[in-house]
Amino acid sequence: MRIGLVGYGHAGRFFHAPLIACTPGLALVGVVTRSAMRRALVARDYPGVICHDSLTGLLDIGVDSVVIAAPLAERPALVLEAIARGVAVVSESPLATNLAEARAISDAAQQAGVALTVFHNRRWDSDVLTVARLLAQQALGRIRIFESRLQAQAPRRAGGLLLTQGCHLVDQACQLFGPVTQVYAEVLAPAGLPGEDDEFFLSLQHGGGVVSHLWGSRLQDCSARLRVVGEAGVYTVDGTDGQAEALLQGRTPRSEKGNWGVEEHPRWGWLHQAQERQRVPSERGCWPLFYQQWAATLIDGAPLPVEPDQALACQAILDAAQRSAMSRRREPVETIATESRQHLQATRGRGDVAGGRRQVRSGL
Repeated sequence: MRIGLVGYGHAGRFFHAPLIACTPGLALVGVVTRSAMRRALVARDYPGVICHDSLTGLLDIGVDSVVIAAPLAERPALVLEAIARGVAVVSESPLATNLAEARAISDAAQQAGVALTVFHNRRWDSDVLTVARLLAQQALGRIRIFESRLQAQAPRRAGGLLLTQGCHLVDQACQLFGPVTQVYAEVLAPAGLPGEDDEFFLSLQHGGGVVSHLWGSRLQDCSARLRVVGEAGVYTVDGTDGQAEALLQGRTPRSEKGNWGVEEHPRWGWLHQAQERQRVPSERGCWPLFYQQWAATLIDGAPLPVEPDQALACQAILDAAQRSAMSRRREPVETIATESRQHLQATRGRGDVAGGRRQVRSGL
């Protein structure tokens, strides 16, 4: 399948392009960027891949799918242009700046019969997959509280931290604990930069009774990355999933082969039960599964890696969070109709993620 990439900044160059390049059945054939510096990087990183000035030019050469990794403000229009041309789309997350905009995009894709998915890759983080395994094993008993923190290290992006990074924490919480009914939020922005928040706190009330506390910050934070409190035990993790760091260093699933996504023993989390605690082996992080599933969608008509309704559910929560930050009250979340499907499952037993051809199935 011929894949075009729009944007060769932080996300396009370090995350999307390497994952596309090492996915069987996908071939990166074109990149949209007008920056001379980034065109030089494309030529160095992927010799033979042609750069284009516009999405129109990329679509004109003939592609099976485009990946929109442009800044958030430009993203919706580009996604809609690809849909109008009948080309399958992967959108960087979040899909849009608000629920109404995201819903219009999803409706356009449905009406055109075009496949649309959103890059919620962080649901395949090692720590999230490990929590999913512990939940399946009922190792923690009935869950009361889920805590998750993200310290942003990527360049500041237009749209603020709540939208550009909070979407991942929200998606992880929804995958683990289901739909959210209410949100309380606190969002802080630097003086003189309204709409460019760099600190947020969210309290999500899940329909099943779990409460998720989510933090995002550009400031130094020494708290645990993740904490799950159950009536039979507590699971904590201090470090972050290592896949982003590996990709930023130029390592890929192909170069690391069977070691991709493996967390070493010192990075494993702790299970606390009564007066005892023990290390818990971490699941392998599996970001490559997103594009492996996308390839299966394009080639075989397999389920999407992330359904549009799941992306809309995240947008609904983010909308409610923005309302809450202004009202300083809990705000209800608009219900998004979703198909019945399993929540996130761990990746154990799913085969090679380094690029060997195998049957791919969705983790959702």
